[in-house]
Amino acid sequence: MSQLLFLDCSPFGVNALGPQQVLAALGDREGLRIASRSLAQEPLPPISAHYAQALTAAAPGSDPAFALSEHLIAELEACDALLISTPMYNCTVPASLKLWLDYVVRNGRSFHSTPQGKKSLLRDRPALVLVRSGSAVAGEDAWQPDFLTPYLRFALSLLGMQQLQFVYLPGWPLAADRLEPAQQALLAWLGSFSLTGACS
Repeated sequence: MSQLLFLDCSPFGVNALGPQQVLAALGDREGLRIASRSLAQEPLPPISAHYAQALTAAAPGSDPAFALSEHLIAELEACDALLISTPMYNCTVPASLKLWLDYVVRNGRSFHSTPQGKKSLLRDRPALVLVRSGSAVAGEDAWQPDFLTPYLRFALSLLGMQQLQFVYLPGWPLAADRLEPAQQALLAWLGSFSLTGACS
């Protein structure tokens, strides 16, 4: 059975993008299990001094300061694919998604440093990022900088993810003609791993 981890970063929840409805329809599909986490509606606690001190002291993974980090990394390790639905705030990722990355991108646990640079300690898995923005950030109509895409490419590569795709959904409220292609892309992406068993 394949497991999908769905990270929803929108404060609007079920009214944001529509992938929740698609995932609900797929919930009973044989061979696919979905684990969801709402990073905006159920925010993670800020990084504490205890956590920062444990990081800088290279404390063992069993240190209580790493309990939440270990839990979030375990969620990621258990999944066969990652779906992120996120708004773009001020040309980059929202604080809720950045905080999740700060917990899971951890030296000595999810990546390690080498003379050749940082290398992931986690296996590769497909990842799809649905990006909401007020105006176009990709293609010929884009007029604002996009720091979200290169940052997520790098951060997710530290978590082992090389099979990374982005779908951009500009405009608010989102017009139906823009949402439908995104849902079709999501369905095609889900089918590519859940039906072929590529990530078993």
